[in-house]
Amino acid sequence: MRAGMVADDGADHGNGCFDEEWPTELDNELIDEKERTPFAVDAFRYGSIPGCSAYFLTHFHFDHYGGLTKGWSHGPIYCTRLTARLLTLCLSVNSSYIHPLDLNTEYIIEGVKVTLLEALHCPGAALIHFILPTGLCYLHTGDFRASKCMQSYYLLLNHKVNVLYLDTTYCNPKYKFPSKEDVLSYVVRVTKGFLKRQPKTLVVVGTYSIGKECVYLAISKALGKSVCSSFGISPTGWTYSESVGKQLDQIRPISKGNVTIYGVPYSEHSSFTELKEFVKFLKPDKIIPTVNVGNPATRDKMHSYFQEWLKG
Repeated sequence: MRAGMVADDGADHGNGCFDEEWPTELDNELIDEKERTPFAVDAFRYGSIPGCSAYFLTHFHFDHYGGLTKGWSHGPIYCTRLTARLLTLCLSVNSSYIHPLDLNTEYIIEGVKVTLLEALHCPGAALIHFILPTGLCYLHTGDFRASKCMQSYYLLLNHKVNVLYLDTTYCNPKYKFPSKEDVLSYVVRVTKGFLKRQPKTLVVVGTYSIGKECVYLAISKALGKSVCSSFGISPTGWTYSESVGKQLDQIRPISKGNVTIYGVPYSEHSSFTELKEFVKFLKPDKIIPTVNVGNPATRDKMHSYFQEWLKG
């Protein structure tokens, strides 16, 4: 790294770093010399990056930690305590390279003030807030589900964000899916109704190695017991349909034999509406999308959304 900030998010998340010129390779020039840092965020697949002295991991999903192995020796890794445990337990990364950080606690790293904030994505996921010695501020969202509660985060309320690295997974007006709370309420309601009709149903919730815990925890809490005909719930924002919109009761399950699957628009990424509200709240000087940046037309469209949101 030529003393810049790398932001990489894996498959179709673009390239090593993003700036106004939309570079196609690991080009880390950001605006001008005074705004550069020797940091890399979620860019482990590049291995050792020249000039990089600190590597940050926003959360434990493969498209972000890809490249991290037990043989990692390229520099210190900073992340939340939960993510640090997963790096050790699941990847056997040498603990001497792992530096766990607490949420909502300011650390000075290479002269830069660094604070991790809850990202509401998966367990251990964090927004990373950087304040450079010059006073310039970067916010890297990693993957996150924007929420109104973030508007009460002290740092976001009291320190202007100059550059926002934004998770743009659903930065498209067609993804105006319901709130997380509404979807969880629907899932609980449907599950209770199904179990009333068929008490011996096995409830299955699709998930990753880590993530979507809120869905099955909501079911477990509502039922007050372990959930043990098969009936499945597939919680992903990609199941969202404009024809259904926020009318969750219009969801039609898919049945085959004694298996019934409900695809619900539950995501741990921000909806288009939530992205808009988050950007309008922060009012950053510059927004750098980190997802779906491989297509010039898509990039231009996202840029037009950003301009519109920042007008107010």
